[in-house]
Parts: sequence; structure tokens; C-alpha cells
Amino acid sequence: MNRRAVLALGATALLSACATTASVQVGPDGQPLPQVYQIKPGTENEISFRLLDSVNSLRRSRGAQPLAFNAALNAAAATHSRDMSVQNRPWHFGSDGSSPLVRVQRVGYTGTLMGELISETFETELVTLAAWMKQPDTRDVLLDPAAREMGFAWYQEPSGKIWWTLVTGG
Repeated sequence: MNRRAVLALGATALLSACATTASVQVGPDGQPLPQVYQIKPGTENEISFRLLDSVNSLRRSRGAQPLAFNAALNAAAATHSRDMSVQNRPWHFGSDGSSPLVRVQRVGYTGTLMGELISETFETELVTLAAWMKQPDTRDVLLDPAAREMGFAWYQEPSGKIWWTLVTGG
């Protein structure tokens, strides 16, 4: 009996070593291809607060005060994310020619617009934040010591493409 158990266990181990695993697809440069980040319904708050916490951690490390969400700035960001998708291009002007300043005024924001960051990607909010931190001009918007409030939103197309918008105000 023991002999059969050992043989069965050995055969199982041998077969499990032959099992296929999910392979990572690589591009022509040998680097892994990005995976599509599908945002699941009901995770909106989790994503928003994960980004806010990350931004505030970065700001604290530079001695800047934390940001708080502002409903009007969130609305302006959401409108612009959807509009960029309709235009199929990431840029700071709306399809009606509106600027970030006009958009925050339209939603009733009474503070001062400090900056707007945008991105067109298939990647997560934290990968997008890391990309913004790599560039001096976008990093300056995130770490601006005069900023006190933030709006953040996105629109995800059925293909998985995500249009991120972050707006800061003071």
C-alpha cells in the first residue's frame, strides 16, 4: 500500500510539473505588454481614495499639506474625462473649446484652479500617478504647496481604454 501511495504521489508531482502556466506576452522590445485594467462596478470609491491617499503621501514627503476631495472639482474632472473619450484625444480643451478654468467655473467651483492632469491609458490609477510624477511639469501640479483640494475622475471605454483627469484647486 505504501508503495502505491508513493508512486501515485510521484506521478502527481511529475504531472503537475508539466502543467501549463499563463505566459506573459512580450513586445518586440522584449518588455511585457501592458495588461488592460478593467474597472469593476462598485470600486469607484476604492480607486478614488487609493489615488488620494497616494497623492497625499507624496505631498507629505515633500512637506506639502494634504489635499481633500471637492465635489465640484470631481464633477469637472468627470465631465472632461468623458469629453476626451468623445474627442478620442487627450488634451486640455473640451469639445466646445472650454478650458480647465471654464469647466471648473461651470460646476460652481469658487476656489482658484491650480492645475489639471490628464491621461489616456489602459493602466491603473497608480501607474498613471507614477507617470505623472516622472515629469517635472505634472509633478509640480501634484506637489504644488498652494493646492488644497482635488477632483479626480475617469471614463473607461468598452475597449478598456481609460481617460483619467485630475484637477487641483486652492
